[in-house]
Amino acid sequence: MTDTTVIVRYIVDDVQKSTDWYVNHFGFSRLPNASPAFAAVERGPLKLLLSGAASSAARPMPDGRQPVPGGWNRIQFLFDDLAAEVERLRGQGVTFRNEILTGPGGSQILAEDPSGNLVELFQPAAWG
Repeated sequence: MTDTTVIVRYIVDDVQKSTDWYVNHFGFSRLPNASPAFAAVERGPLKLLLSGAASSAARPMPDGRQPVPGGWNRIQFLFDDLAAEVERLRGQGVTFRNEILTGPGGSQILAEDPSGNLVELFQPAAWG
């Protein structure tokens, strides 16, 4: 394969609200063909599919389980100044699941989109 686009799907409660959240807080661009059931946004090589309750992605599985938003899987964005980015986003009303945590690889914090899906903000540790 030669395509460098990465596609991730999130189940969301409100397609329009989630689309606005990714566009306004993380600089995604809206892609055409949005509907109340589905929208796609894009940032660089990442295409994020936002699927509402009326989308085919939200249909029950054969065993009856229903896809729902939230959980612990997430996309990750890198920042040079994590604290400044968190302050900017908090000023815009973004909700975080935790405070900044620092470990051997760097620092991270988890932002929640309007449906509870996660976006990890990460600042790598200085090497060398």
